[in-house]
Amino acid sequence: MSDKYLIVGLGNPGKQYEATRHNIGFMVLEALSRRAGIVGKSESRFKAVVGLGRLGSYPVILAQPLTYMNLSGEAVLKLMNYYDVPPERLLVIYDEAALPFGKIRVRPAGSDAGQKGVRSIIQQLGGNQQFARLRVGIGSPPPPMAMPDFVLSKFAPEEQKHLPEIIDAALDAVEAWMSVGVEETMTRYNGRLLLPQ
Repeated sequence: MSDKYLIVGLGNPGKQYEATRHNIGFMVLEALSRRAGIVGKSESRFKAVVGLGRLGSYPVILAQPLTYMNLSGEAVLKLMNYYDVPPERLLVIYDEAALPFGKIRVRPAGSDAGQKGVRSIIQQLGGNQQFARLRVGIGSPPPPMAMPDFVLSKFAPEEQKHLPEIIDAALDAVEAWMSVGVEETMTRYNGRLLLPQ
């Protein structure tokens, strides 16, 4: 069994989606790659941008599916099968409109809760929901804006100022998940408001 951890950031490929709320998973993954000094490259066999290396003392596979959000599971399954990564070593990072901007939340498992990328992963894993998630709050749309328009919009200027702190906290949570486990990571990060007071 592989000792590697597979960390997947969800988003949509293409210039038009860069820096949108729905791509916060990509943004966190890219920041994680910079922190670890890992350079990812597009791998057509995995339908993803993939980078291999170490994050601290832990061997990691960092991946951004290029399938578009709703088919993310195709890339995740290919990577898990190729690198022999069990579900308990998988962490999926994505946006969460049910969480206020400035909060992150770690979960050890669970349903897709309407997130289509996570739904695709669960389907590809044969219904297995036993993998960790790191959800990054993006807030909810202001009326009368529709949710699809909101998640594909860019962060407001005031939000953009705080993104580095939120992303840094997400990176710390990823490292904690590997080093101290999901329960302790939840205790440290769930419920904290990461914006400066």
